[in-house]
Amino acid sequence: MTVVTRFAPSPTGYLHIGGARTALFSWAYAKRYQGKFILRIEDTDLERSTPEAVKAIMDSLTWLHFDYDEGPIYQTHRMEHYKKYIDQLIQNDQAYLCYSSKEELETLRESQTKAGLKPKYDGKWRPENGKTLPHIPDGVKPVIRFKNPLIGSVSWNDLVKGEITINNEELDDLVIARSDGTPTYNFCVVIDDWEMKVTHVIRGDDHINNTPRQINLLKALNATIPHYAHLSMILGDDGQKLSKRHGAVSVMQYHDEGYLPEATLNYLARLGWSHGDDEIFTMQDFCQWFDFDHVTASSAQFNREKLDWLNSHYIKTLPLDRLSEATQPYLKRLTSHSIDLDILIKSIAVHRERAIHLTQLARDILYIFEYQIPNPEDFEKHINDEALILIKSFKESLIKIDWTKEAIHNAMNAVVISEGLKFPKLAMPLRVLLTGIAQSPSIDEVMVLLGRDETIKRLNLYL
Repeated sequence: MTVVTRFAPSPTGYLHIGGARTALFSWAYAKRYQGKFILRIEDTDLERSTPEAVKAIMDSLTWLHFDYDEGPIYQTHRMEHYKKYIDQLIQNDQAYLCYSSKEELETLRESQTKAGLKPKYDGKWRPENGKTLPHIPDGVKPVIRFKNPLIGSVSWNDLVKGEITINNEELDDLVIARSDGTPTYNFCVVIDDWEMKVTHVIRGDDHINNTPRQINLLKALNATIPHYAHLSMILGDDGQKLSKRHGAVSVMQYHDEGYLPEATLNYLARLGWSHGDDEIFTMQDFCQWFDFDHVTASSAQFNREKLDWLNSHYIKTLPLDRLSEATQPYLKRLTSHSIDLDILIKSIAVHRERAIHLTQLARDILYIFEYQIPNPEDFEKHINDEALILIKSFKESLIKIDWTKEAIHNAMNAVVISEGLKFPKLAMPLRVLLTGIAQSPSIDEVMVLLGRDETIKRLNLYL
């Protein structure tokens, strides 16, 4: 059997962190077994689906480096195809026309709720042997309902939750086509999973209520029933439902805030899954290790501090060419000056130890590529006549020395020793004038990055 998984987002909004984890687990499971990973866009909700949401989803998947083997497949492109199966169910007396109006159904729900009953369609238009159906009302366009079995139960061995059984009495006759003739989500999903030979449906546990309905539809069509794995929801670190204050935002917002896809994926992989004590690993390792035996059935907790720690780790350890590629777009947001790639790589090497996000790293190295006016407080604290005299003396030595960290450091030492001062008396004023702030890597390294001409040019602004 070839393992086939799918990620099937609805384009009614952005891709959030829970959806990204679902995509990751589906992708990894297919990769582990050299199977197929399908991307399907479930856009049957014509009123709420938007091109902007589709683009947001696609941008997120591209940023996270998900390579799908098939797709994107849009359900709206397959509408006529679904209708053939709906006609088949009607012909086989497995589906029927229902003329109950919205008002009737709302009244029915209200009365059932008041009586303490679970709201459920009453089967008014369901044809049965010996039953006389009501007169078809004028001006009402019917929906099409599936004849769900009235007795028995639906059971499946969920790969995450274990054995789940739902009595058919709890399920009503599902609407599989709206009054305008368009097929509904639950029906399209069944046909797609069947025809695309999906072997493993991996999705959030908010879909558990859909699963028995979909299994009954698959049985009615004599279709193969896939394995199901329902992932538990992600909670905030306070145990509450994930919201914007916890990080329930668009995946692309993590990109905008300066997170690396490598760190984001590594973090998502550990949200509800584990491999011993391993915390940091590549996606290649994850695909080799991933199984459902180690996916927890309990809710995972989102922790922004842990994500920050991972992001900082990857900033410190990724190859410099990869990190420069990732940092460059953030730097370009801050400056219109040209960016020398060799200088960029060297700048990142000097500054990355302190950075948590790429946005911070770009801000930290901005002074290398664009002169920054000194911070007023730092300027007032460190720049005075004595400091400027020292800097002038030091600047004169810069014209003739080799432009290396060691030579610059020795020149600084010579000035402070001759004046009987401590090293910071020269280093701090230099740092403020050259970088704009009082905190930076060692000033000799900074001057190497700036180059001789730019260093002297910036000092001359104050001399």
